[in-house]
Amino acid sequence: MKQPNVIVFFTDQQRFDTTGVHGNPLGLTPNFDRIARAGTHLYNMFTSQPVCGPARSCLQSGKYATTTGCYRNGIPLPQETKTMAHYFKEAGYSTSYIGKWHLASEDPVPAHERGGYEEWLGANLLEFVSDAYDAVLFDNDNNRVKLPGYRVDAQTDAAIRYIHRQQDTDNPFFLFLSYLEPHHQNHTDNYPAPDGMEETYTGRWTPPDLAALGGTAHQHLGGYYGMVKRLDEALGRLLDTLKSMDMLDHTVILFTSDHGCHFKTRNAEYKRSCHESSIRVPTAIYGPGFMGGGQIRDLVSLVDLPPTLLDAAGIQVPSDMQGRSVVPLVNRNAADWPQEVLVQISESVVGRAIRTERWKYCVEDSSKHGGEHSGSDRYEEAFLYDLQADPYETNNLIGMETFAGITADLRARLRRRMVEIGEMEPEIVPAQSRVSGQRSVIVSEMKHHNWPKHGDGATN
Repeated sequence: MKQPNVIVFFTDQQRFDTTGVHGNPLGLTPNFDRIARAGTHLYNMFTSQPVCGPARSCLQSGKYATTTGCYRNGIPLPQETKTMAHYFKEAGYSTSYIGKWHLASEDPVPAHERGGYEEWLGANLLEFVSDAYDAVLFDNDNNRVKLPGYRVDAQTDAAIRYIHRQQDTDNPFFLFLSYLEPHHQNHTDNYPAPDGMEETYTGRWTPPDLAALGGTAHQHLGGYYGMVKRLDEALGRLLDTLKSMDMLDHTVILFTSDHGCHFKTRNAEYKRSCHESSIRVPTAIYGPGFMGGGQIRDLVSLVDLPPTLLDAAGIQVPSDMQGRSVVPLVNRNAADWPQEVLVQISESVVGRAIRTERWKYCVEDSSKHGGEHSGSDRYEEAFLYDLQADPYETNNLIGMETFAGITADLRARLRRRMVEIGEMEPEIVPAQSRVSGQRSVIVSEMKHHNWPKHGDGATN
């Protein structure tokens, strides 16, 4: 039996609650909602690093950013790092990459810095070489290619052309389709939706955390939602393409994002924090092996997706991958699955966090600049949230005597997870104790860090 084709539909900076299956009332994502309901919805899905380049290194390799070495933006993926493209190619797949890469040293991306992808139409920093209606990428020979239409549509058209070329080939294909949207456009610090769409969604619905904390949400949500809507339309076009070419039943489609967006509410920009709005992303898998998988409530990390795709294609998962396949969860088989996800934070601050079913616990080393240091041997407790009582993380409980036992347990669990992935066991300094009833309002505790000075720019 022929191995399935595999497509990764990868968005940038997309909040989980932009989707209908996560409660958004605006009908932005009917196609995502459809594949989540018919396939497998990874309901509790989290990035392992809430910033572009490091998150991409995790998704390409199945390893944490401190293992790949790409702990901040601007660090190229080491050439010895094996990516999904290498493993799929070794298994007889044709491999292609379209869109934003963010793991190279320059634009155009040199061939040896493309992570093993054979066919290439991409840019390292798509947000700097292109604009919403100026879709510029580079081909295999590093020729500049300007594609017609809104950038999402231009990349989708290129993906459809690639899929069409694969129709009569004997080999299955692995296509990684990486969009910039709904990331902001850096040089203007705005969210340029297709013409007419920003007005359609401005003032319609604001997530409760943004309604409480403000930031730039009221200014930017209309454009952001318009970008999400067009991405979902692009997903629908890909599904239609596969169906019309009799390829849908033997193609695995993964939809996910690199991190979320908190609209300058938790620090001075859009991510790089431990909060749900920064780390939780929409994720669904559709196709053979995942149909009828339902809603998986286990906590899943971005590093778990590479082994999942290899497993789904019948390719042996490498022993050095630090994530694990969710296929046993989909099949409802017994699995020794972690009860928390680990998040590494860099650039804004050197930090680490764990997220359990109920609790969020985060530590930081404010003495170190996150662009210069991948980690620390000493952290201080910064945040504790009870997600059951406070799902929008507006009441920081860290240091409260009532939660001292819970904090101690989370402290030990964080240390254990850090050691498991190869980090040193750090000293964690407990927060200053305060009596119950002393409410810590997040607005008063917001730490507006300086913009990162490393890598490709402050707001990537």
